[in-house]
Amino acid sequence: MKLWKNLVLATASLAVGCSAVNMKTASAAIVNYAFTVESPTRNGQGFFSFDDETFSDSIFPETVVKSLSFQFDGDSNVYTEQDDIAYPNFPIVSLVSSVNGQPSIELSYFFLDKTNPAEFYYEIVGEDLTILDANFQNTEIGFGKVTYAKVPEPTTVFGAVIVLGTSLIINQKSRLLKQ
Repeated sequence: MKLWKNLVLATASLAVGCSAVNMKTASAAIVNYAFTVESPTRNGQGFFSFDDETFSDSIFPETVVKSLSFQFDGDSNVYTEQDDIAYPNFPIVSLVSSVNGQPSIELSYFFLDKTNPAEFYYEIVGEDLTILDANFQNTEIGFGKVTYAKVPEPTTVFGAVIVLGTSLIINQKSRLLKQ
């Protein structure tokens, strides 16, 4: 009888915890993404965030990036949203349709090389990195690939910890009662 009471209490608290987590997630507007750049000459990683409630109502919805941090491997320079040559109107995130019908995002970010600003430009558009020669404007001298991964919200991680913890407690209590 005591196990049943504890199980009902644990299930109720889990339901309340999960509903609170879902309510907070539904009201969150800031979305975080990690991205990786791979090219024959340079690789790097970065993060950016944007407000998903501020997409334009155009055929190609877009919104301005709120924060961005990017760094090439082996380079001490950190590039931010303010390094985009068209800041504060860029960098932007565009919402595009993918093959499976789910919308996906594309980053548009154009910045100068901090080590050699008179030598190179970098342009990220969607899944493409283009390295441009600054001396001969728009002369493409290198290409690369950009991949994106959505970073889970802390509330999603917190909800998973609650479920796991509650499951472990119930499992432990049921073991103790069986002895």
